[in-house]
Amino acid sequence: MSVLVLAAAGCGWYLYDDLARQIGSSHALDKNAPRSAGGATNILLMGLDSRKDQEGNDLPADVLQKLHAGSSDIGGYNTNTLILLHVPGNGGRAKAFSIPRDDFVEIPGHGKDKIKKAYGLAKAAKEDALVKQGVTDHGQLEREGREAGRKAEIETVRNFLGVPIDHFAEVNLAGFLHIADALDGVTVCLKHPVKDRYSGADFPAGKQTLNGPQSLAFVRQRHGLPAGDLDRTRRQQAFLASATQKLNSAGTFTDPLRLVRLLDVAKQDLVIDQGWDLLSFIQQAKNLSGGNVEFSTLPIERFGRHNGEDINVVDPQTIKRLVSKAIGANSDTPAPSSATPTAPSSSTSPTAEPKSGPTSSGPAAKTIDGGGIPCVD
Repeated sequence: MSVLVLAAAGCGWYLYDDLARQIGSSHALDKNAPRSAGGATNILLMGLDSRKDQEGNDLPADVLQKLHAGSSDIGGYNTNTLILLHVPGNGGRAKAFSIPRDDFVEIPGHGKDKIKKAYGLAKAAKEDALVKQGVTDHGQLEREGREAGRKAEIETVRNFLGVPIDHFAEVNLAGFLHIADALDGVTVCLKHPVKDRYSGADFPAGKQTLNGPQSLAFVRQRHGLPAGDLDRTRRQQAFLASATQKLNSAGTFTDPLRLVRLLDVAKQDLVIDQGWDLLSFIQQAKNLSGGNVEFSTLPIERFGRHNGEDINVVDPQTIKRLVSKAIGANSDTPAPSSATPTAPSSSTSPTAEPKSGPTSSGPAAKTIDGGGIPCVD
């Protein structure tokens, strides 16, 4: 029996290694970019609001119906979820910083715009350039366009936060649905009952276990919530905390066959950087449950308008200082300057929106402890 168990485990790890190599590997992360020091790791998690597969093809009708997210033409290539996960090298508590998708920041090569647009703007620009060169192959346009989008989003976040990014993972809406289903349900807690026709959320108050489509509706809802997008961000944090806890309690991190099943689902939708050793990280990820991750949302100064769109006005220097202080001086990136930032010119300065909800998420935004099942709006 011992020999059979060892053989099964060995077979499981072989299959895991084979599947890990099949997960979409990207070259978008610059090898010469700054890296974290002291054994720390910064991972950028990107949730792509796309209704298309990795080849740019429309998702099947049955999948779109489960997503409850409209047609394949909606969403584009915005990164509606951006989370920087900092894992310290000393085994201490990890920190996850959610970046509100409408933060108005500098996007290299495109001026100031919402941070979520960096991916789509760069993808479109790359594809236009390729078409002018005579490229007509749809697959090549999609692949190179997405690589340009990933590179731009990584650079934008790196500049905005002032810290290195060592690895990244990208998943689209369908990928989230598949992975959530593979977990056989995740427990969440709501303070109040909700019903939203846009996201499909229809849940009672209290603790409950959600399946894949329900989980997607839970993390996508923003209509009808007191703080809109900011409350949706806290829902994403609560879901991740609960999902990580379930992975650990189910023994997924130590069971090769369970990992194989999860990665088999992930390989069709997940994209990671080529240099990421997933096996080593999974061993480390066992320590990211049971309260060892603290989730927080980066603050905004106020709401505003730019080119007819709602935006979050932010102070980049404040953000850099906050993140640097939270993770400590353990990166190769120089500490941000404490100088007072220069005010934007009147031609680019967004207009504040008085009395349109909270004027700020606050420099000490609410945090979510990854050790339990937090109740959220």
